[in-house]
Amino acid sequence: MFKELHPNIRARILIQFLSKIIGSMIFPFMAIYFSMEINSKVAGILLMINVLAQFLAGMYGGHLADIIGRKKLMVAGELLKVFAFLGMVLCNSPVFHSPWITFVMLLLIGVAQGLINPAGEAMLIDVSTPENRSFMYSVSYWANNLSMMIGIIVGGWFFVDYLFPLLVALFIMSFVTAWLTISLISETLKQKAVLKKGSYGLVGMLKNYGQVLHDYRFLLYTLGGIAVMSIEFQRSNYISVRLAEDFQALLVHFGPLGNITLNGVQIVSVLTAVNTLFIVLFTVPVARFVTKRAQQPIMYVGFTLFAIGFAVCAFANNLAVLLLATAVLSIGELLYVPTRQTILAAIVDDDRRGAYMAFNGIIFQIGKMIGSVSLVFAPFIGKYGMATFTILLGVLSIVFSAAALKSGWKKVLAK
Repeated sequence: MFKELHPNIRARILIQFLSKIIGSMIFPFMAIYFSMEINSKVAGILLMINVLAQFLAGMYGGHLADIIGRKKLMVAGELLKVFAFLGMVLCNSPVFHSPWITFVMLLLIGVAQGLINPAGEAMLIDVSTPENRSFMYSVSYWANNLSMMIGIIVGGWFFVDYLFPLLVALFIMSFVTAWLTISLISETLKQKAVLKKGSYGLVGMLKNYGQVLHDYRFLLYTLGGIAVMSIEFQRSNYISVRLAEDFQALLVHFGPLGNITLNGVQIVSVLTAVNTLFIVLFTVPVARFVTKRAQQPIMYVGFTLFAIGFAVCAFANNLAVLLLATAVLSIGELLYVPTRQTILAAIVDDDRRGAYMAFNGIIFQIGKMIGSVSLVFAPFIGKYGMATFTILLGVLSIVFSAAALKSGWKKVLAK
């Protein structure tokens, strides 16, 4: 079935896989890098600036993708990454070292990703069909998780002592992905005959997004996405902190193999590994099940299982229960991710796909914010209160999504 996908889709999945397998060896550890080179407070500020720059670049990139084309923007972003990775190599070499220039290069990479991602997402919608989108998004999700798992494992071992060779490898990979983008990706935007004056500027962008903001059904669907992403980011915020506090030394028996002692941080790593393993092993069979079935019911079941699994993780102190809850939330994730993306592709305005996909990126940013804020009020409501809050978020994700899709939708939603 993969071979039946459009060549652009296959190329995009390959390019993302190669980019993330190397990028995951470095980017998740940049907070450690800046904390060691400068200090932890400055590191936090620098990373926040990077996230903001990528978000703003993504908004402008989504606008440009709708007026100048998908491929042009993707190629520009890939070439900018080549330049930025070269800068990172040079300022972390044995003869020259500068964490501040490294940050500037990281900022450029964030801007490049902001240009590439909305254009790439819009391009996938351009060349896919309602019948194959859930399979396409499932395979893409599988490839991303597999590449991140490999990258983080390798990076965890080599980042501190072998940063320079990793950066060289990333620089070489950036050349490869730029070449693949230029040679394998074809333009999919049907160019408008005449562009109005000011289309490229801030006024044109604001007008474009103003029309997106008038699509109340899309906004409701976005609120549903924010709710489910707020559940997702509990993993790296409240749940991680709670497990670190509640588990100091858990003795796990492995029968004849002996015993092992785990602390809370190690348990978080185990649960994350189990989740990733589920995604890698079961994406294809779940994708085959989801394809050609009604998307909405499957998405709602996915939201429900996802919320229940995280709610249990919010209070459980038994490792077996935590592992079972992780299995449940992983199945929910496998069900809701491709179906939500498929429905999103069906409801966006065909003439503003880049802008819609860029605006959809807000669900990750606000989800991160809510996940972080939960650390503030968690001590006041306790772990059972946080479990209730997680279930509430799951309910809201269903309510908002159902409200957005309640009338007159395309056949893909009701097959």
